[in-house]
Amino acid sequence: MLNWTNVLNDDPLPWLLEPDPNNPGVRYFALRDLLGRPEDDPEVQAAKAAIMTTGPVPAILDAQYPDGYWVKPGGGYSPKYRSTVWQIIFLAELGADPADERVQRGCEYLLSHSIASNGAFSAYQKPVPSGSVLCLNGNLLYALQRLGYRDDPHVQTALDWLARAITGEGGFRYLRSGTCGPGFACSANERQPCAWGANKAMKALLAVPAEQRSPAMQRAIEVGAQFLLSRDPAVADYPYTQRVSSTWFKFGFPLTYWSDVLETTAILVEMGYGRDPRLANALQLILSKQDAQGRWKLENALTGKMWADIEEKGKPSKWVTLRALRVLKHLL
Repeated sequence: MLNWTNVLNDDPLPWLLEPDPNNPGVRYFALRDLLGRPEDDPEVQAAKAAIMTTGPVPAILDAQYPDGYWVKPGGGYSPKYRSTVWQIIFLAELGADPADERVQRGCEYLLSHSIASNGAFSAYQKPVPSGSVLCLNGNLLYALQRLGYRDDPHVQTALDWLARAITGEGGFRYLRSGTCGPGFACSANERQPCAWGANKAMKALLAVPAEQRSPAMQRAIEVGAQFLLSRDPAVADYPYTQRVSSTWFKFGFPLTYWSDVLETTAILVEMGYGRDPRLANALQLILSKQDAQGRWKLENALTGKMWADIEEKGKPSKWVTLRALRVLKHLL
């Protein structure tokens, strides 16, 4: 067994690597991310091809209108979770092929219908700057990069907006609604810093190769690290007007605007804080959730809300297990 698997109760890799027509993306990501196989490996290529023929990705693409949108024309944020915005996020998370014409059509539609005058994505049907929140922009910018649109001028402009919204530099305009900034402040969190938004924003900025990040992006990442480590990630008592959301402690897939301790830990590990003692409790929490077979349950799900259900809530989850193992591989 690999060194990082020594902390597991058992080895779940054979389970993740088995052909699974319901969740073909798991095998692809396990081969690539856990075993380190290159993209041109025949098994990796076969697993990647299966994503487009079985499971949730074909169901999502079958629901797409010819113009590239889902459900109805326009900004695409609602209805959750069947409209355009969410399908782009889900397609990226599920491993859809960026070369597929339907995937590209969806991305192009999003880029031409969901961006407000400030250059950022907006949650409103007719995009305006007040709908430009961090979680939405982080999710979409991460997804669009995974789907081959990193160099698109709209994506580059939105990435710059995201960095400036976090740092407050460059004449960033604060709004009564939407992202208030700086430091992840959001009207949805009563103008307090939002850790869910911080996680999504960091995912997007970290997806940019280090050598391509602007100074503003790098400064925003540093602000993000400071904020996420300002609380114990295992407790997740970030600024919030009510009690700490239980969602933090229910691991799920796919995540939408919400987040969990596993995502925070993954982001901080990618930032280089894997050995930081402030992550010790989060690591212990993650390990404590595995079962006797070294698997993690699906504790948070969108059952009945997507074009295709992904696994069964309360049962061992290949996707959540994959998420956990990715973190452990880089931590240990």
